[in-house]
Amino acid sequence: MATTLKAGDKAPDFTAKDQNGKEVSLSDYKGKKVILYFYPKDDTPGCTAESCSFRDNYQSLLGQGFDVIGVSVDDEKSHKKFETKYSLPFTLIADTDHSIVEAYDVWKEKNMYGKKYMGTVRTTFVIDGAGIIEHVIEKVDTAASSQQVLDLVK
Repeated sequence: MATTLKAGDKAPDFTAKDQNGKEVSLSDYKGKKVILYFYPKDDTPGCTAESCSFRDNYQSLLGQGFDVIGVSVDDEKSHKKFETKYSLPFTLIADTDHSIVEAYDVWKEKNMYGKKYMGTVRTTFVIDGAGIIEHVIEKVDTAASSQQVLDLVK
């Protein structure tokens, strides 16, 4: 289930719409550090815990020079509802055509109760200002996801 991208690789650029319908590209963040986290679905328990962890530590992350971007295959309307419900202060990308999850190799076969299906594998990428991946977190602790990043970059 591991992603093929690793520390030292160039982060694939992308352009997609955020929760406000605005086009966003990874290249817009050139010169800034980015936490790019992929999550399966808006407003589900694990994804909510993960997103709220980034929200709760958002000021600390900004203080360390990070921007936070969440990506799921949900649409803009779903993202907007999720952002509003939980007061999420960062960008949520709607990857409805799966191009970003596939570029980052996090769209994989999953298995729940014996049923196989394709879905997003929860993964966090820490990307430097030059667009190079510094860290890949594959075992995401949803409730402490932002702390995992902060511990890595100390």
